[in-house]
Amino acid sequence: MDNPMRSISVEKVTLNIGVGEPGEKLEKISKLLNSISGTKVVNTITNKRIPDWNIRPGLAIGVKTTIRGAKTDELLKRLFQGVENKIPKQKFDDKGNLSFGISEYVHIPGVRYDYSVGIVGLSVAVTLWRRGFSMARKRVKARIGKSHLITREEAMQFIKDKYEVEII
Repeated sequence: MDNPMRSISVEKVTLNIGVGEPGEKLEKISKLLNSISGTKVVNTITNKRIPDWNIRPGLAIGVKTTIRGAKTDELLKRLFQGVENKIPKQKFDDKGNLSFGISEYVHIPGVRYDYSVGIVGLSVAVTLWRRGFSMARKRVKARIGKSHLITREEAMQFIKDKYEVEII
């Protein structure tokens, strides 16, 4: 690539598992997500009240973690192997980000089955980044031009080239 400002990289990878209830199952899922990612896991808290499901505001019903930096490449390779290196093109949004789900965590290489947890799936959100995007997050916000934003096609080409993923 001629212009280094146009190069695309992975900013962060977010992993999320929803349990639906607090308690022992949530703690087991938390340990599982910690073993998959190798990072600190945070509980997700509900804001809504759903009496039929016994959910009230302030209740922990899931876990998530965010991975940044050098760990993202190795983790993404394993996660893509969990979906057999195939991603539908509908999983990319218009801003160039990618979200997909893994139906069973045992499909991820290096993760062993835990009888106490059972079979659960997880969702993966990949946020792509280009130099200059941090200007939009500063105190004095600057706008990023349309030509500098990451398009769906650029994101698909980046994932295909870097991680050898087939886009279907």
